[in-house]
Amino acid sequence: MSHPTRLAELVSPQVAASEPRLLLVPLGSFEQHGGHLPFDTDTRVAVAVAEKLAAGRADTVVAPALPYGASGEHQGFGGTLSLGTQALHTVIVELARSLGPEFKGLVLLSFHGGNADAVRSAVTQLRAEGHHVTAVIPTVAAGDAHAGRTETSIMLALDPGAVRGEAARPGDTRPLDELMPELRRGGLKAVTESGVLGDPAGASAEQGRVLLDELVATATAQLEHWLEEETP
Repeated sequence: MSHPTRLAELVSPQVAASEPRLLLVPLGSFEQHGGHLPFDTDTRVAVAVAEKLAAGRADTVVAPALPYGASGEHQGFGGTLSLGTQALHTVIVELARSLGPEFKGLVLLSFHGGNADAVRSAVTQLRAEGHHVTAVIPTVAAGDAHAGRTETSIMLALDPGAVRGEAARPGDTRPLDELMPELRRGGLKAVTESGVLGDPAGASAEQGRVLLDELVATATAQLEHWLEEETP
């Protein structure tokens, strides 16, 4: 399998001398994921999906991830760090404005749902300013919401040593649509003591690899759709 081209592993003359490429930026978060998953779970997943998507694509280079996002809904759980929606919007806009002609477009790949409002509003503003930018927000069809079987399985596939299985506890297992009014009023603290939305029981690395493939396929389809729309 081909390896992705990582911007951090290049030097400036290499980038300047190459044909213009898409810059793919993984957007993550630093927030609690129960007692069994690391704070940077969303960032790790976003990087993994971005690198798998970019592998073999000569037109794409992967930037270092932005490791902080909008995670205000996790306030009250120790260790969570958040930029907030407005600051994340501003960071994305300024990042896009900094791109030179060595990049023919910007692709933002986010796995954290809390980033969605900032990402979408930033893309809208940047397009109005004439920038070539899109957002890729992959999801799995039947996944649970936070630190449950879905994310636990993916982390077991990516880095099993980072998963503290003995500390895994279930949380509120109601569908996210049902939970959303309470989450908007009081954050995760209002619905789950464990910080989990779902149940990590039954998670496996095998299932995680399947879910990763699904995320990559969804992200690739979103990117290809945008590229087809942008082609004259």
